[in-house]
Amino acid sequence: MSISYPEKERYSIEDLVQILALLRSPEGCPWDRVQTHESIRSNMLEEAHEALEAINQQDTEHLKEELGDVLFQVVFHAQMEAESGHFTFDDVADGICKKMLVRHPHVFGNMTASDAGQALRTWDAVKRQTNGNKSQTDLLSNVPRSLPALMRAEKVQNRAARVGYDYADLSEALEALSAAQTAVQQAAASGESDAAAVGKLLFAVSAVARLMKWDAEQALTDQTDAFVRTFSEWEKNNP
Repeated sequence: MSISYPEKERYSIEDLVQILALLRSPEGCPWDRVQTHESIRSNMLEEAHEALEAINQQDTEHLKEELGDVLFQVVFHAQMEAESGHFTFDDVADGICKKMLVRHPHVFGNMTASDAGQALRTWDAVKRQTNGNKSQTDLLSNVPRSLPALMRAEKVQNRAARVGYDYADLSEALEALSAAQTAVQQAAASGESDAAAVGKLLFAVSAVARLMKWDAEQALTDQTDAFVRTFSEWEKNNP
């Protein structure tokens, strides 16, 4: 027995919520019914990365589709919580709307922000207050460890830099990079397995990229693509 759903020229977010509820219903899809937060957690990450890929390719049609896939994951998780009686998708929307209103007192309140930097500092100050963070360290610790390592390093460094904890200038960051490289070379020469030295080197690279306003994550992605192309040429010449 199939479920009847009205055909429309254009569907809305309300339709998506209803469709998800039907997919999870006893008469719905056997696969959708048995999923949990844990079983589809990787799907959220995969869909987000596919949306980023569409942005990198500047493909607006593809981006529209991938944002829909990301939204589907959000609604899916919200539907599971609705079934448990914890919260609904409307609660999710309500929460983010309230957060945006509170986090932008320079737009919706009596504060001012003359540039993007000041707006970001205001955001951080309000976030620290509303989240109950007792220190700046809390803000750094709250950067998700599940982020790609280079991206997390940049985000942590940026938050520290906003309160004055940073290299004095690019030359100081380059000196730290050179010192980290020397430590790796010494470890390699002695045959030591020093993962910490490699970590410091990568962290130093991230700092230099940040100060140069380069996207380290994207730079490494592009270089990996270049490596694949070089390997492809090598493979053609070495069958």
